[in-house]
Amino acid sequence: MGMLTIPGDPAHLHETREFVANAVEYATHDVDTAVLLTSELVTNSLQHSNSRHPGGTVTISVLAIPDGVVIEVIDDGGATVPAATAQAGEPDLLEGGRGLRLVEQLATRWSYHCDAAGTATWFELTGEPHE
Repeated sequence: MGMLTIPGDPAHLHETREFVANAVEYATHDVDTAVLLTSELVTNSLQHSNSRHPGGTVTISVLAIPDGVVIEVIDDGGATVPAATAQAGEPDLLEGGRGLRLVEQLATRWSYHCDAAGTATWFELTGEPHE
């Protein structure tokens, strides 16, 4: 359905939201959730990955599946891995992990993969598409 690569700069979040809204419009009944969760993943990449450094990028990929969409956010990797739960000693109300907790709660399923090229975090939304 589409792919977008943005510089690792928060100024491009609006572009990301528009891209996802247009890409998923006819593939899922919940465009707002797709946009919200993608925004959370991209924000995490911009805050915590090497994508935030000069020359860094974040790529957003949208793929239609029979009953919904899969959205993947690929960044330049970093020292940490995506985690939806508070780390030992971290109060639950801190910002860290809040976006991934939303993904965990609202997506049908989600996961991530790290390798030398970076980190890919994805989620799936299923349900009836727009008519």
